[in-house]
Amino acid sequence: MNTTPLRTPSTQPGSRDDGDVGSGETWPELYADTGRFKPARSLQFRNVDGTAAPFRDRVVHHALINVIEAPIDRSFIHDSYACRVGKGVHRAVDRYQGWARRYRYVLKLDVARYFPSIDHDILKEKIRRHLKDRPTLELIDTIIDSSPGYPESPRYFPGDDLFTPIVRRAGIPIGNLTSQFFANLYLDAFDHFVKERLGAKAYLRYVDDMVLLDNDKGRLSELRDAIGARLQLDRLRLHPRKAEIMPVRVGVDVLGYRVFPNHRLLRNDNGHRFARKLRRYADGYGAGRLNFADFDPSVQSWLGHARHADTRGLRRTIFRAIPFRRGAGQTATSA
Repeated sequence: MNTTPLRTPSTQPGSRDDGDVGSGETWPELYADTGRFKPARSLQFRNVDGTAAPFRDRVVHHALINVIEAPIDRSFIHDSYACRVGKGVHRAVDRYQGWARRYRYVLKLDVARYFPSIDHDILKEKIRRHLKDRPTLELIDTIIDSSPGYPESPRYFPGDDLFTPIVRRAGIPIGNLTSQFFANLYLDAFDHFVKERLGAKAYLRYVDDMVLLDNDKGRLSELRDAIGARLQLDRLRLHPRKAEIMPVRVGVDVLGYRVFPNHRLLRNDNGHRFARKLRRYADGYGAGRLNFADFDPSVQSWLGHARHADTRGLRRTIFRAIPFRRGAGQTATSA
């Protein structure tokens, strides 16, 4: 499928609308003397399995996604929910809960080390099935090739020789917008395999988290084996400790919620973690180090997430236990 080539906006030197991010670089300068985009060094985070591109690169990533998202997104299955317009966590949880009222058992799956395992050559091949514009493909290749290496033990797949895991490059930064989109695309053919070849009627995926439901535990066990074998074609493996079958009635952890057929709760660690954060905000506010505007977006974000579960009592308990006082009668927000 042909796509509109990616173009950079024309700019005047010194313009504040030319992509300047404080380093003196304009849009044309991002492409240097060769006319090709040159990625800057990615930002590394300690104790976090991933990296994020610097701001100037993220501008290019967003421009790229604006061009390629629509023609590729049309190929995705309906029940792929990550980083897509009109989808997201809450739609995925709603979909699962509807199925939980119809089916008795659920199989939860997770790909082991997903982002560090995405094979560059396979990813490029998948992208070329959708896009034909050469400058756009060259830019995508540059972004993929600039991914930092991940220190992984060699992992062998059928057909590999001794050096295959060493010479094949793998891994994309989890913090980049392009990586989130590429992660969806990487498993798109797999999604169609599960739906169309395996005939799974109740299947959804959010990045590398997969959920399948059925009334037959044996059928789910067969699906698990078939899925594990199919993932190896993309040089991926299921997480060995995250591939369990359980009754839906016991409540299943789905994307941050514990979901039952007819109600849902927040996971316990979520509520405890937010209460600790709110206590820090209250301490900072009481000491005069923080104003409401400093933490209200974070609080509102958690409330928006919590309101998608049966949490009215939890919200009241947390906010009543943690007063915000620098003057009498003030509260942080409404639960």
